[in-house]
Amino acid sequence: MAKSPTKQKFLRHPVEQLDPTAFNAVPILQAMGKTAFQARNLARAAEIYDAMLRDPECTIILCLAGSLVSAGLGRSIAVLLENRMADAVVATGANIVDQDFFEALGFRHYQGSPDADDNELRELMIDRIYDTYIDEEELRACDLTVAEIADRLPPGVYSSREFIAQMGKWLVQRGKGAGSITRVAYEKGIPIFCPAFSDSSAGFGLVYHQWHHPDRHVAIDSVKDFRELTRIKIAAKETGLVMVGGGVPKNFAQDVVVAADVLGVEAPMHKYAIQITVADVRDGGLSGSTLKEASSWGKVAQGLEQMVFSEATLAFPLLASYVYHQGSWRARAERRLADLLAAPVEA
Repeated sequence: MAKSPTKQKFLRHPVEQLDPTAFNAVPILQAMGKTAFQARNLARAAEIYDAMLRDPECTIILCLAGSLVSAGLGRSIAVLLENRMADAVVATGANIVDQDFFEALGFRHYQGSPDADDNELRELMIDRIYDTYIDEEELRACDLTVAEIADRLPPGVYSSREFIAQMGKWLVQRGKGAGSITRVAYEKGIPIFCPAFSDSSAGFGLVYHQWHHPDRHVAIDSVKDFRELTRIKIAAKETGLVMVGGGVPKNFAQDVVVAADVLGVEAPMHKYAIQITVADVRDGGLSGSTLKEASSWGKVAQGLEQMVFSEATLAFPLLASYVYHQGSWRARAERRLADLLAAPVEA
């Protein structure tokens, strides 16, 4: 897709995906563990994550909110999936569709400036995410690709997990997106849930699909997502949460404990939990609510939980590098929870 010279002046420097395998953060985090404040909290969070990986009974749920892939953290996430360091993903639709699947199609995010003239950007169809840019015309192509995938599916109601698996399958069939989160998850049998799936490029694509197929179309059922993730919790029993950001992914993953209880099925609170966030706890908002607070709701057990109040682009690559280089994942079994969800529920 050719860009005009005027547009090209803004879209010159692609964001590079940071590779946590290229450096070893173990020594620096071990040293930070002997300091204070958020440095020590991050070091403890890394130790808890490594404990999850060493626990053969623990199923790990990775929660992703905020603009992560557009900021260069996509590779850090994919490395966790490739190396059995996460068994299920709960994410915003933006991270999976607008950012990861978008880049899997061959498009890029670009370095920009928060001081840019946003009126000029709008005229050029360039969208801004703080100091990064995305080409709106390419994003429309992503929307229509989602519509194309929906057009090829039998009409019916799908969980976002089922639809995202079809996106991964589409990438494999066309030889696109090697190393992307969407494709790696499909290849590894790792389910991805986006509870607010329509709040993303997927929403535009599915609106387009339903508009042109009003009587026979694909629809997304977020309750089916909830049921499927609850099924994972019931089957796994022991679980750990690795959360980057908060919002819907955080609450959705925590709520499965309560959902199991409502169903009359015994499922323990999440045994392990770590969260990286910049949200404040004092306003009562969900994203900043502490994991200790979640214990009052019966969601997260106390003792092996850690809040890290840090911006994700600073803390998450260090965390990913630490667990990768510690190597506990090498002895860990692959769960392939997508296969579990494809199997019928036993009475």
